[in-house]
Amino acid sequence: MRKTNALWLIGGILLYASTLNSCSSDEEVNIGSEQPRITEAHFTDTIRYEKDKTTAYNFEYSSTDPYGEPITLSATITIGDEIKTGSKARGLMLYNHYTVCRADQCPSRGELGVQKFITGSGLITISPDYYGFGITENMHQAYCISSVNAQASVDALMSAKKLLADKGYTWDDILFNTGYSQGAQTAIAVVRLVNQQYPDIHITYTFAGGGSYDIPETYRQFIISGETTMPSSVVSVLLAYNEYGKLGIPLNSLFKEPLLNHIDEWIYSKQYTSDQIDKKIGSKKLSDWCTAEVLDINSNLSKRFMEVFEQDNLCKGWSPRSDDHIILVHNKSDDAVPAANTNNLSAFLKNNGVEYLRVRVENFGNLPNTSAHETGAIIFAAETILKVCDVLKIKIWIDYTQFMELM
Repeated sequence: MRKTNALWLIGGILLYASTLNSCSSDEEVNIGSEQPRITEAHFTDTIRYEKDKTTAYNFEYSSTDPYGEPITLSATITIGDEIKTGSKARGLMLYNHYTVCRADQCPSRGELGVQKFITGSGLITISPDYYGFGITENMHQAYCISSVNAQASVDALMSAKKLLADKGYTWDDILFNTGYSQGAQTAIAVVRLVNQQYPDIHITYTFAGGGSYDIPETYRQFIISGETTMPSSVVSVLLAYNEYGKLGIPLNSLFKEPLLNHIDEWIYSKQYTSDQIDKKIGSKKLSDWCTAEVLDINSNLSKRFMEVFEQDNLCKGWSPRSDDHIILVHNKSDDAVPAANTNNLSAFLKNNGVEYLRVRVENFGNLPNTSAHETGAIIFAAETILKVCDVLKIKIWIDYTQFMELM
């Protein structure tokens, strides 16, 4: 491997590694109120990360819940010390977070590994919690319901712009929209929502990696393979679409013991990470914890799920702009989110006239001590950093010193 490629890979490794561990703040973050309330956007906390030369501004803003009703959600703005109110930032980054299950893993509760990593680029980062985290953490999360999470992201973006302007910040007209895994699904859903309802929002580049864009195809793939490396994600998808798709299917029609008896503790309590939940479930085989009806694509139960999955399928039913700039990355050997998702999305975007579309669906294998899904995240991070530097016309801003000291 050439040295320059190695440096980019290190950057990707650093970026992905930072998503795996929650970064503690230098002061305690206050937990939001138990009852969501409708309010104009306003700041709630300012948290200083001296070591990272970053300041986080938590804020609340008006949006809608999974039923389309008004609600208050929470999000975070992160700003590196290189950005001053007297000079322009280089642009904005809308960061849509990956799968989280524990309450303190959302941005407003201090999970800012990726955001603090952007420090030095000159970008201001905006990070929504999504419905079910932050101020709404007592609600069941709308996991992988892309339309709901995209609305939360777009509303956070618009509210953040107003709050930043009130603080005296200005920025160049550049907007990056990015995310991996669930965050990638949300990022593409943001593109769909912007194209449908917000003609004044122009996204410079969308970066999406390893996302579940085609939920029906993902469901089919899991039934065919009979396994998944992320059982917690499958469980969370079924729970979310059952809840917010108003299917009303009893949980004992979906899951077997011991999972069935521990849904409240393992999932709804938000006490555990996805890795911890996977260990508690204890098996990659779906037949060990899903009912036969769930695993029969022709059962009435599966057909009901497929109907609500199709309603939120990002690979059909909308019109992208021809000038949308989108980069997709997926590890072909990913056994957590099948690569068919990106293949189907790519075909849809091409067939609908997207002129700038870069797609990498390759067998990246598994880097040491990482799953195929995690390896895909590393490659995705490197691709994103490269293009951000190219668009901003800057050199890489990442400090490798600490990483190299570990080598």
